[in-house]
Amino acid sequence: MNGEKAPIVPNFLLSVAGGIQWLKLKKASRDPQKTSEQTLRGILEYAKDTEYGKEHHFADILKAKNGVELHRLYQQYVPANDYEDLRPYVEKHKHGEANILFPGKPVLYATTSGTTKEPKWIPITDIYLNNVYGKETKVWLYNFIRMRHNVFRGKIVSIVGKVKEGEAPDGTFYGSVSGVTQRDCPNFVKKLYCSPSDIFGIKDYTARYYTIMRMGIEYSVTLVVTANPSTIVEIQKNVDEWYDEYVKDIENGTLSDKVNIEPEIREAVKPYLKPNPQRAQELRKLKEKYGRPLPKHYWPNLQILNTWKCGNTAVYLDKFKDWFPEQMLHQEFGYFSSECRFGLVLDDTNNSVLFPHFHYYEFIAEEDLDSENPRYLQLHELQEGKRYCPFVTTYAGLYRYNMNDLLQVGPKFENTPTVHMIQKVNGIVTMTGEKLHERQFINAVRETEKELKLPVAFFVGFADMEKSAYHFYYEFKDQSVTQEQAEEFTKSVDAKLKEMNIEYDAKRASFRVKDPITHRMVENSFEQFKAACIAEGSRDGQFKMNLLMQDEKRHAKFKKLVKE
Repeated sequence: MNGEKAPIVPNFLLSVAGGIQWLKLKKASRDPQKTSEQTLRGILEYAKDTEYGKEHHFADILKAKNGVELHRLYQQYVPANDYEDLRPYVEKHKHGEANILFPGKPVLYATTSGTTKEPKWIPITDIYLNNVYGKETKVWLYNFIRMRHNVFRGKIVSIVGKVKEGEAPDGTFYGSVSGVTQRDCPNFVKKLYCSPSDIFGIKDYTARYYTIMRMGIEYSVTLVVTANPSTIVEIQKNVDEWYDEYVKDIENGTLSDKVNIEPEIREAVKPYLKPNPQRAQELRKLKEKYGRPLPKHYWPNLQILNTWKCGNTAVYLDKFKDWFPEQMLHQEFGYFSSECRFGLVLDDTNNSVLFPHFHYYEFIAEEDLDSENPRYLQLHELQEGKRYCPFVTTYAGLYRYNMNDLLQVGPKFENTPTVHMIQKVNGIVTMTGEKLHERQFINAVRETEKELKLPVAFFVGFADMEKSAYHFYYEFKDQSVTQEQAEEFTKSVDAKLKEMNIEYDAKRASFRVKDPITHRMVENSFEQFKAACIAEGSRDGQFKMNLLMQDEKRHAKFKKLVKE
């Protein structure tokens, strides 16, 4: 492969380290009922003397004589939680208190958007980091070798978040868990990265993408990892715009001053830059030959692209389906969030293998989600092909935590069901990881009404995957409101959503979520919409709708209610 060295060292070391954890995962998956009981007992024993453990009778739950009784007592004493239920406990940790949700204090926090203005601070414990982001990362890397033996023959482009973004009041840092995972990966793997992790601190997204690709396109890359497939689209846009500048930089061993990069990051990157006229000439010839160089041209030996493929991401996959080499494996990234790394995809399907030896899982069947007293199922009770909402208990202080996701069960790994993501539930919409909550949208509109003194009779929002943008529809009480005034209304809503939701702000700043699109609606728009739904068979007494959706059938009805 163009003279790269055979990946003997990484393959051997990862086969040893990852192979051991692979065997442990297989063993744990052979009897999910037994493993789940052992895991729950381990978590409860670990946290029984904490504030949360004492309040919720962990010691009493542990007296259960068998797994069935253990699960019953756990449900009896510990309620299902969302983040707002746990926030008061996390706040105590943030201000320096120990032994609240778990023994000691967090080693770091992952931050992500919450359902209120305040972001979620997800605590990460040492035991969780070592197991889920240590041992299972070795399985993940080892599995790349299983799927493509030459995956570590070239360089790696891995696009992650900034390791440290700030500090809690007690000085514990918060940042990107993906960044920490890359920081803590084995040294022999770090040597394969095209660029230092400092570049993920570049604030200007155009400059960040420029630096990633200026440094990545110089090499024969054999592995690309980025959770969001929308990032691939944005990166190729950067290639289209800046390709000639890359070539000049590579030829001269420089980093363009046409992009806005912080001085300290430029200094950190300098040791990685050396004149490479031979590669520059290769890249010029590629442009002469193809006009628009794509990954299959500048990275012809690419072995694996690892991104999300499930849920709402299909539209992005269609955008780049012909961009990559034919022999490349496009592997699903796996069911993964800031709150919990649920599992890993270990084959060429979209199904994640779960970690029954590290997490305790519960599930509510899709048809039972609106029940006042839903039945909580254990891992071994899941049925292939059915859909469920998962609740997770971890060694990082999440107890019966509602992930607000809808998963579908796939074939078993050993005897443990696999899962893949279908969509968010309960009023949360996400196109590319922004996790915009209906409550946030409602609050943003209400605040804008007061601010601009433009009352709204009805409003609704829809996610448009094709355009990677939100459509905001308003029925203003004053029907003389102009389109220009409505556009200003949307600008205010957009600004407030950025303030409320850090993920939305980040996705807007990185262009992965485009400017929202404004529509004015005719009078009595909701009544007309409801009448159309009932005419099609919906029951009047059971008619419900969210005000923020990803639902093209309903969206189509509102398109008919737009003022001309």
